[in-house]
Amino acid sequence: MNTKRRSLLGSAAAMSLGLWGLSGSPAWAQAKGGPRKIVLGQSVPLTGAAAEIGLAFAAGAKLYVDAFNERKNNPGWTFELRQLDDGYDPAKASANAKAMLADGADLLFGFVGTASADAGAAVAKAENALFFAPFAASDALRDTAHTGVFHVRPSMADEAFKMVRHCATLGQNRIAVFAEDDAMGRAGLASINKAIADLKLPPLAASAFVPVNSDKVDAAVATLFKAEPQAIIQVSLFHSTAAFIRKMRKAGYAGSFMNFSVVGIDPLFTALGKDIGGVVVSQVVPSPRSSATPIVKEYLAAIDNSEQAPSYESLEGFIAAKTLNEAVRRAGKNFDKAKLQATMASMTDYDIGGFRINLRAGVRDSVRAIDLISITPDGKIIR
Repeated sequence: MNTKRRSLLGSAAAMSLGLWGLSGSPAWAQAKGGPRKIVLGQSVPLTGAAAEIGLAFAAGAKLYVDAFNERKNNPGWTFELRQLDDGYDPAKASANAKAMLADGADLLFGFVGTASADAGAAVAKAENALFFAPFAASDALRDTAHTGVFHVRPSMADEAFKMVRHCATLGQNRIAVFAEDDAMGRAGLASINKAIADLKLPPLAASAFVPVNSDKVDAAVATLFKAEPQAIIQVSLFHSTAAFIRKMRKAGYAGSFMNFSVVGIDPLFTALGKDIGGVVVSQVVPSPRSSATPIVKEYLAAIDNSEQAPSYESLEGFIAAKTLNEAVRRAGKNFDKAKLQATMASMTDYDIGGFRINLRAGVRDSVRAIDLISITPDGKIIR
């Protein structure tokens, strides 16, 4: 991701920021005549460690909302997407969630980050609100007790199983884990250990934690290099990931590196450059340039009317917003929260356009495909 793109995404996301009137109750309780306005409250890292990921995801969601609201034949509702920066801080995400619900948001949407999603979901549960399409939530939020939480992306367990099974297929039974020391890293490690147990593989060769968004990876390099793993699965953002890969290769490590989708493939490419050759990244949405897939074709058409550049994270935001709109369509113009919640719960196999979604997925979901892709030094994607 270059500087121009970052500034464009920042501008796109920032357009939705600012002050709004304090309504004190959901928009669906107020609408009388004319199109219903459905207010979405999104807390997202527009600054901080995960800013490039948050900006892209937020901009993709706004891309869909703007395109929908601009349609000439309005179906009876519009969306207002209110986005607040939380800097990848769960305490700020929690505060943002409370503020947006108090200010009339109908539901919470698209929180980014495992800890931030957990914090937002806790607020939603306390306030009896819906929590829709978190990016990188912990698998604990998929428990049936969380009746108001709905997921557009697969679970960490799904991604972990795909990567571990791929290693097993290649005969790579000595697996290690590199993770950031936060909710995401711990959840990722747990999901990898579960996949290893399910596939009856040997226990992890080693694991190592590092501070979030840090290049202080020397101790982790020493620990994991000594363990001689054939493959290392990383549960970290792009900055730590890039620093670790470079130092492991400098130490002479010749094994493979695999990453959860939350790493952010575009910023990882920017951070590693030609050193990205051979690095594998799990992806939970189609390629953002695969115009043969109907949902991607729709996304690219919307991109053409914007200053954004296609990316996996932006496409996921677009898909999340469109899925929410479909839930509203199915619930009907005069829906209330209970009706919308019941409708979402029934969307267990929704084809959004060549890509299938299960909003009530558990920790293992066969409806949606997960791709493992590698990247050449010149930036080409290989499946």
